[in-house]
Amino acid sequence: MKGAAGQVKTRDVTFSGQNSSSGTDLSAAIAAALDWWQQAGVDLDYDDAARDWLAGAAPAATAEPAPPVLVLAPKPPPPPAPRIGGEPGTWPTDHAAFVQWWLSEPLLDNGQVFARVAPRGPREAPIMVLVDHPEAGDSDRLLSGEEGKLLDAILRAIGIEPDQAYVASVLPRHMPLPDWDGLAAGGLGELALHHVVLAAPQRLITFGKHVSSLLGNDPAKSADPARHFYQVGAGIPALAAPALGTLMARPRGKAGLWRALLDWQGA
Repeated sequence: MKGAAGQVKTRDVTFSGQNSSSGTDLSAAIAAALDWWQQAGVDLDYDDAARDWLAGAAPAATAEPAPPVLVLAPKPPPPPAPRIGGEPGTWPTDHAAFVQWWLSEPLLDNGQVFARVAPRGPREAPIMVLVDHPEAGDSDRLLSGEEGKLLDAILRAIGIEPDQAYVASVLPRHMPLPDWDGLAAGGLGELALHHVVLAAPQRLITFGKHVSSLLGNDPAKSADPARHFYQVGAGIPALAAPALGTLMARPRGKAGLWRALLDWQGA
């Protein structure tokens, strides 16, 4: 509502140069004025001057630092596996002692000593036969099954009685699926060579590519797997033949072995 010039009229009081309601309390006048402005929709105070509303306020929360990255150190390599048969310096240097050691030494086969089969035949034999492992049914005699029968026939064909030959294996018991790479890394080749040196044969036939490889022969150098002639130890002539089981499964291989034997004996 508007009053006369120079006046602002409220519900209960009129503001001008002087207070026109002499009996009205000043506080009541102020309350009435505020009530009027609230009814007019003005309930906030405005100021054109800039003001820092954040002054004195608590600092804004900052993001927590990322946790430190945990870097795991690589695991140390496992300790090397014990050498097959222990250190070479501990191996028996006497043939008879070696045969007993072959049957009882735990380090030859991860602590297992059962089902081992000893080599057979005389030392310094005209020929030594070295195979990968005993047959599945062997107990008292090495190669007592079908492979042994084939070996006896081969020996007789070259004029040697079976009991005159020295027959041994590079593993002390029957193992259907040996880890040949692991065995070679464990020193099985050195142990096999040590055995050959103690047996001191005049000649050596190895049956199976893994056996000849342990003694340093590389079958990949020849296209004919039956004609592998090499030297073992101190000049022992050796012939690398297919495994006896392979010859039994592939009869044509017997003819190739026979030709190799004739060439080898004539050399």
